[in-house]
Amino acid sequence: MPERTVRPPSVAGSQPGGGNRAYALRRVLDAHLAWLAEQSNGVRADFSGATLSDVQLEGAKLSRAIFRSTSLIEAVLIGADLTGAEIEGCDLRQSSFSRADLAGASISNSDCSLCLMEGANLSEASLQATSFRSSDLGSARLLEARIKDCDFRGAGLKDAGLHHANVFDTTFGDASLEGAVFYHTRMQLCRFVGAVATDANFGSASLQNCDFRGAALSGSKFCHTDLTRSCFIRALMAGCDLRDAKLGGVDLTGAILTNAQLDTAVLFAADLRGANLRGARGLTGLQLSQARTDSETILPNGSSGPYLKGSGGERPA
Repeated sequence: MPERTVRPPSVAGSQPGGGNRAYALRRVLDAHLAWLAEQSNGVRADFSGATLSDVQLEGAKLSRAIFRSTSLIEAVLIGADLTGAEIEGCDLRQSSFSRADLAGASISNSDCSLCLMEGANLSEASLQATSFRSSDLGSARLLEARIKDCDFRGAGLKDAGLHHANVFDTTFGDASLEGAVFYHTRMQLCRFVGAVATDANFGSASLQNCDFRGAALSGSKFCHTDLTRSCFIRALMAGCDLRDAKLGGVDLTGAILTNAQLDTAVLFAADLRGANLRGARGLTGLQLSQARTDSETILPNGSSGPYLKGSGGERPA
């Protein structure tokens, strides 16, 4: 027997009869609660095609509810339970999801631009082909989230947690990522052009073929991180922890690496032309010999490159 679902009428409180629609919505929510409790009169909420713009659903219990082609523009779902919800092809622009629980939810082909999602829980969620442009995801949790082909340009992800997440072909251009944690995150073909990620933690992550051009990364941790074939042209990386990082084939042209820690980092075929390494610690002559330097490179001892074996240029000033 197919699963029972119920769809509410369109809800828009500013239109005549808004009270009747609100009553109908309450009936849908009550039926959904009964469904979650496995009661015989329970019916799973299905909001497919509904207009719920401006609706007030703060704290609503909507675990595993269905939203397909639903309009939720400026909706208020602060603290709502949306665990395991199915959200596809929806318009959620300027909605409020602060502290909402979206753990295990599926969000695809939707527009979440300008949303307020600070403190939201998106752990183990699946995010695909969805825009989060200029949204506030400060302190949001995306632990073990699966993110593909999403747009976080201009978004605020300060202190967000993306531990063990899998991220593919996603852009974080001009995003604010100060203090964000990407510990053990796996990323490929992601773009952080112009992002501000100072004091972020990328420890033990895999960030292959990613683009950090012009990113502000000072004080960030890349210890034991695989950065193979990634691009850091003109990135600000002062004081970064790059101990034991894999920098093979990485483009660090014009990067600022002053006072960075590079103990046992792999620099084979790394491009350090024009990079500023003044005060960088932990480098050996062998490491610098394996990298590409030129007359514009500033070596750890403050002298100009290219690095010559036996010159002592690897010793910090």
